[in-house]
Amino acid sequence: MHGSELQDRAARRADELPGAELTHPFGDEWDVYKVRGKVFMLQTGATGEPIVTLKARPEDSHSLREAFPDIIPGYHMNKRHWISLKPDGELEPAFVDDLVTESYLLVVEGLPKRLRPVDPATFGQHHDG
Repeated sequence: MHGSELQDRAARRADELPGAELTHPFGDEWDVYKVRGKVFMLQTGATGEPIVTLKARPEDSHSLREAFPDIIPGYHMNKRHWISLKPDGELEPAFVDDLVTESYLLVVEGLPKRLRPVDPATFGQHHDG
């Protein structure tokens, strides 16, 4: 996906997730997606290219960076727990959707059960996305 296509795709997926909201706590250059007040995705062009930053399990973060040159350590985030996706590479749209969903579910898992908009153990099992 070229240019802003990556961010557009990630934003569309985030908008589909229950309880997700777009905020701008760092100004207009950053789109920050949260669920119940917790960040699960950031988007910016401040790096000179439109990137998407997502939460990932540390073991997945390392494996993804090894497997895909378009996935780098999270920009301005904890490098063990966050990854950034760069445009103009080989990342498939459905894979981007999966990475956004996984980031969202990681954050939801950390919420108290009463605040969770979905059950992270079963979310997405009964539809094609």
